[in-house]
Amino acid sequence: MTVLRFNVFGKIFSVERQHGGWVSHAIGADGKRGPSGFVIPEFVEEGELAQYLFDLFHESATGDGEVRRIL
Repeated sequence: MTVLRFNVFGKIFSVERQHGGWVSHAIGADGKRGPSGFVIPEFVEEGELAQYLFDLFHESATGDGEVRRIL
């Protein structure tokens, strides 16, 4: 299973497809995974993840920023 990482307005999250659904974690400054505090519906496709995360977080974002996948 491929783990995808996203920079979401300065916060790092990992997202992984497991058993037909998405599992997400927040990545701390120490590199450890913790609870993300949100759920990604299973119908969201991999190519739609960045837009979904933008829609989810843009109202609580401070300053200018973006959502981008980290390769």
